[in-house]
Amino acid sequence: MHSAIKQIFQLGFPWQTQDPFLFCVYHLDHYPKGNGELGPDTSLEGRNLGNDFQIKDGYRMYHGTTIPGFPAHPHRGFETITIVNKGYCDHSDSLGAAGRFGEGDVQWMTAGSGVQHSEMFPLIHTDKENTLELFQIWLNLPAKSKFVDPHFKMLWHEDIPVLKLKQSTVKIIAGSFGSEQALAPAPDSWASDTENNVAIWNIKIEANGVITLPKANEGSTRTIYFYDGHSLEILSETITPNHGIDVVASEEIILKAIKKEASILVLQGKPIDEPVAKYGPFVMNTDKELQNAMNEFRTTQFGGWPWRHPDHVHDIQRGRFAKYPDGTVIEK
Repeated sequence: MHSAIKQIFQLGFPWQTQDPFLFCVYHLDHYPKGNGELGPDTSLEGRNLGNDFQIKDGYRMYHGTTIPGFPAHPHRGFETITIVNKGYCDHSDSLGAAGRFGEGDVQWMTAGSGVQHSEMFPLIHTDKENTLELFQIWLNLPAKSKFVDPHFKMLWHEDIPVLKLKQSTVKIIAGSFGSEQALAPAPDSWASDTENNVAIWNIKIEANGVITLPKANEGSTRTIYFYDGHSLEILSETITPNHGIDVVASEEIILKAIKKEASILVLQGKPIDEPVAKYGPFVMNTDKELQNAMNEFRTTQFGGWPWRHPDHVHDIQRGRFAKYPDGTVIEK
């Protein structure tokens, strides 16, 4: 194995990550036509509703019982970055913020001191299938930022830079690629300081095409996730889909897609290099802070839940939009 390859591993659910990332999950669900009430127009019999993570008939309901998704749940101490390549996500949170995003949009949420949110996957189309392709990435916050005010922003797909190279395209969600710079991340993010070299790239390489990943700062981590295609050639190694590769970020890496277009996700950044204490949706630095977070959530519910249902969704006719805690509404 080439010295620039640190490790090759099978992708599970979720995917294995390196500091400063905590978690990365890939959802690909081939939902059927909708029933007009944002759920699937098929029987849900035989599913473990409320905890349905086994693909059956091409899809999962997750923690949803009538609409797939993740009803109200808390977070503290890190950020969620949700990339919806296909389909839609309905967001609602304890700050009163809400939104519907998808078809390439990205939501960047800083949980900070604590927030509840729900992420439901509305099946809007009643005349055709509702395919969902989504990544959720958890980016850690350093100790100094664990208790910042919660914040969310939308990166609308019309605004996200997509670099078209000779044999590939690079969607730049965070950081930079060559001279192309991503939109600004959330203000308190580890990614907001360019010294931390955080990058998130969603790359498509055409069949038998190549791309060169530029060098990153010494000491950064970089993981390449190959999730769709025939095979990928990297530093004389041939990789099949559903594998991750940890590489030396300070070296230039050439990737070649064999036979078919290859789809990859790249996560990169300078490690925060602090102790991590985590339990479910809480990520702190010590066990005592973790216990305090759980106690505080039991007491305060991080502001409570202002919506009628824990699996709140928006009207089927509603387009893409974001409603911010100050009442500002952006329609797309």
